[in-house]
Amino acid sequence: MSFSLRIQSKPIRKVLMWQLAVTAALAVLAGLLAGLPAAKSVCLGGFISIASGIAFGLMASRQAPSAGTAIRNMLRAESVKIGVVVILFWLVLKVVSDIVPLALLGSFIVSTLIQSMAFFVRDSSYDDATAKSLEASLKNGTD
Repeated sequence: MSFSLRIQSKPIRKVLMWQLAVTAALAVLAGLLAGLPAAKSVCLGGFISIASGIAFGLMASRQAPSAGTAIRNMLRAESVKIGVVVILFWLVLKVVSDIVPLALLGSFIVSTLIQSMAFFVRDSSYDDATAKSLEASLKNGTD
């Protein structure tokens, strides 16, 4: 079994960049409005969501020889993502003393909502490959 440290999915990579940008913008805003502890909390909340997204992307990007394997990979990826979220929230709440809970949770929620936008990002390389495959099967008279 081969394991790559590169997220193969363009939509996941793009959404991770969006999450990073929004987290940075929210951290600056929180810092200006409520001070350094709020900015730090926003960064940590965004980081938790981004880290779980990276874990999901690495697991979900693995090659699957069959549909059943692909589904198992996705379920494993989702399980790892949830585990990362739980562990990182526990770690942040246990280790960091001056957390602003509303900023932490709010940035996590916003970043997680952005993560769900990966569904709407087109993967043009996949679309091209699918179109070529469909053209070939239509020419050969197969499905």
